[in-house]
Amino acid sequence: MAWFNPYGLIYIIFIMIPNVVFAIKCKSGFENTYHNYKAQISEQIGRYGCFVTMIFNVPFTSFGFSSDEALAIYLIVNTALTLFYCLIWIIFFKKRGVFRALSLSIIPSVIFLFSGILSRSVLLIISAIIFAPSHILISYKNAVMKSE
Repeated sequence: MAWFNPYGLIYIIFIMIPNVVFAIKCKSGFENTYHNYKAQISEQIGRYGCFVTMIFNVPFTSFGFSSDEALAIYLIVNTALTLFYCLIWIIFFKKRGVFRALSLSIIPSVIFLFSGILSRSVLLIISAIIFAPSHILISYKNAVMKSE
């Protein structure tokens, strides 16, 4: 298996585009009101671990797709999830709420975990397992605290 995953890079770019647009257009649009140091640290460790291991296949920890069909499923499912993620961003761009927060945290978590499983990347699976619960928790808590 090659050390570079161009598909993973494309998915990361498309996941990041709405986040970058939001940060530029709504400079004061996101404030982290949920302060849990352990959750924040694990979210960041998991996030950067997922980004790196989605793009780069670390030798002896990434074993590649088991078949052409596994690669096809990876591409189809991740493309659908990424498009759905971008669609949620477009529809709920200026709206706050628990649905938006959970959708925008669960979808990338699923993409990372699903990608790790299908590409048989041990480090991506571990990173996704670290990232998902902390990212979902922080997103949920921030949405609930904003609505109070």
